[in-house]
Amino acid sequence: MTRRIVLVLVLIALFALPVSAQEDAPLTLHADAPDLSSVALTEVATGFTYPLLVTHADDGSNRLFVVEQTGVIKIIQDGQTLESPFLDITDRASGSVLQGYSEMGLLGLAFPPDYAESGMFYVNYVDKNQVTKISQFTLGVDSPNAADPSSEVILMEFDQPFPNHNGGDMAFGPDGYLYISVGDGGAAGDPLLTGQDPLDWFGSLLRISVDGSGGYVSPEDNPFATEVTFAPQVWAYGLRNVWKFSFDRVTGDLYVADVGQNVYEEINFIPSSEGAGANFGWSDYEANHPFHKDSAPEAMIEPFFEYPHSDGDCSVTGGYTYRGEAVPALEGVYVFGDFCTGRLWASWRDADSAWQTVDFLRAGFSVSAFGEDEAGEVYVVDYDGTIYRFDLAQ
Repeated sequence: MTRRIVLVLVLIALFALPVSAQEDAPLTLHADAPDLSSVALTEVATGFTYPLLVTHADDGSNRLFVVEQTGVIKIIQDGQTLESPFLDITDRASGSVLQGYSEMGLLGLAFPPDYAESGMFYVNYVDKNQVTKISQFTLGVDSPNAADPSSEVILMEFDQPFPNHNGGDMAFGPDGYLYISVGDGGAAGDPLLTGQDPLDWFGSLLRISVDGSGGYVSPEDNPFATEVTFAPQVWAYGLRNVWKFSFDRVTGDLYVADVGQNVYEEINFIPSSEGAGANFGWSDYEANHPFHKDSAPEAMIEPFFEYPHSDGDCSVTGGYTYRGEAVPALEGVYVFGDFCTGRLWASWRDADSAWQTVDFLRAGFSVSAFGEDEAGEVYVVDYDGTIYRFDLAQ
């Protein structure tokens, strides 16, 4: 155990963005509202099967990796989708998505900061027995575009009491740790009351340290170190079903999009280097409104934006803070959308640091995810199989 902790500290020192750099990164403030009239979507690639994620490996290759819910990861290289998959685990990921709507299957993918050297990466999937697995895989020896499906090492696994609310998103934070979203267990209304229980993993953001050895440790600054009511892996709780979350690559700030019950969807914000032990309120509250209780939990993190289902919206899809160069108007703007209507929003801080949010584009499809490439350009994923990128209107 001691040796593993030492290895983790070495990796963090080598590859993680220093905390001081995060703390010193200035807020992006907009004295005037960004002119979003010139923003458009450009088709990048199509032909995918239930895509849920597009990301990059930050290895200098400029490749895009597209996660298909059925259990396949594909690569877009130089504008072309490679014929052979990067990884195919359809033999173990839940295939129920092919029989109709499902929240199971292959849900998450994260490349560690040292991927270019280690060739190791992590996935989050629900298997055919309704068990969530957080697994490590290794790049194959024959090609940088093919992982070895037999290299799986399961780091974490737990039964899902219901087939929905599986969360499933994953990302390495600027601190070098792996963050994992876990839904409240499913059904409706939090029947197991997991949302306000940080002793279980459900309804939480987990935070673990991985070193490529096939295991993990819980960071010593996770809440359990000082709060006996927390499981060692739990970093924050009070969440219903975080389908997507992301870190701002410049500031290290965290954006958490939590899918609501029947009335409200919400976007939450955690400044860099904060958030350990945060309580987002579910299921005492849904967004800023009472649900199981009339009063909010003490020190509840309130969403900076919420929206109702009254206009046909039904499920928030979290996005990214734009840090690319193709669309200057989006610089420092957080973009997100709704799965049902395809409505896209943009959020930013004004000159007084107050949040402003506008509905600025209709995608015209089911927005299942957003993505980011190595250059900070942002993508939008159509669940029916097409990947788009934010560009300037022609």
